[in-house]
Amino acid sequence: MKNIILLLRPHQWLKNLFIFLPLFFDRHLGEISYILPAIVAFFAYSFAASSIYCFNDIYDAEADRLHPKKCKRPIASGAISKGMGYVIMVVMLLFSLATAFIFLHETKWQVIGIIAFYYLMNIAYCIKLKQIALVDVFVIAIGFVLRILVGGFATGIWISHWIVLMTFLLALFLAFAKRRDDVVIYSETGVKARKNINRYNLEFMNQAIAIVASITMVCYIMYTVSDDVITRMKTPYLYATSIWVLAGIIRYLQLTIVDVKSGSPTKVLMKDRFVQACILGWILFFFIIIYV
Repeated sequence: MKNIILLLRPHQWLKNLFIFLPLFFDRHLGEISYILPAIVAFFAYSFAASSIYCFNDIYDAEADRLHPKKCKRPIASGAISKGMGYVIMVVMLLFSLATAFIFLHETKWQVIGIIAFYYLMNIAYCIKLKQIALVDVFVIAIGFVLRILVGGFATGIWISHWIVLMTFLLALFLAFAKRRDDVVIYSETGVKARKNINRYNLEFMNQAIAIVASITMVCYIMYTVSDDVITRMKTPYLYATSIWVLAGIIRYLQLTIVDVKSGSPTKVLMKDRFVQACILGWILFFFIIIYV
C-alpha cells in the first residue's frame, strides 16, 4: 500500500488547490453551494493527475533508474511492476471521470472536457513534449491554468484575464526553477533527468527565472491597482497584499539560485517556513481586505 501511495503522489495534489482560487477571488469561499462542486472538481482533477503520474513513471522507468532521486520511485525501483502500474493508472482515470460525472450536474461535461484535455496533453508531454526545450515548461504552466478553469466551470464563476495571466506566469516561474534543478544535477553528475537538458544551461535558466519572476511581480501589482479590480472588489487597498507576493517570490529565488532546493515546489511549500509565512500572510491580508 505504501508503494501505491508513493506512485499516486497525493502530496502533489496540493497543486490542485488552485481550483479553489476562483471562489476565493470572487468572494464565494464561505458558500456551500460553491464549495461542494469545487471539492468534487478537486478530487476529479487529482485522480486524473495521479493517473498521469502512473503513466509517467511507467514510461520513464529506465531513465529514472539512472537519476539520483527518481530511482527510488516504486516502478523504477521494482517495488511495483509496470503491469500493476497500468492497472492503477486506468482505475484512477475511471475514478476521475466517474467523480465528475456522478457528482457534478450542469457543469459535468465542461469539467470532464477540461480533464480530458489535461490528460491527453500530459500523455503527449510524457511521450514527446517534455523532450522539447521550452515547450516542456510551457505545458506545465498551461496545466495550472487548466486547474483555474476547472474551478471556474465547476462553480459557474467567471474567470478574469488577470487570474489566468498571473496563474500562468507563477506556474512558468516555478517550472523554470524546477528545470534549473535538473540542469544543476546534469552539470554536477552528468546524469540527464530528461533528454532535452543539454538545451538548457545555468546562465539561461537564471535569466529566464529572473525575467519571469519580474513580470509576475509587476503583473500582480498592476492587478491590485487596476480600475476594474478595484471596482469589482470594492476596495482600493489590495496593493497591500503585494508585499507578501514580492517576499515569497524573492525567497523562492533564493531557494532556487543560492540553496538549489527548487526541484520540487510542493516540497518547498511543505517544508520552507518563510514561503509558508508569505502564503499565509497573503491569504490573511487578502481575506481581511475583500471579506471583512
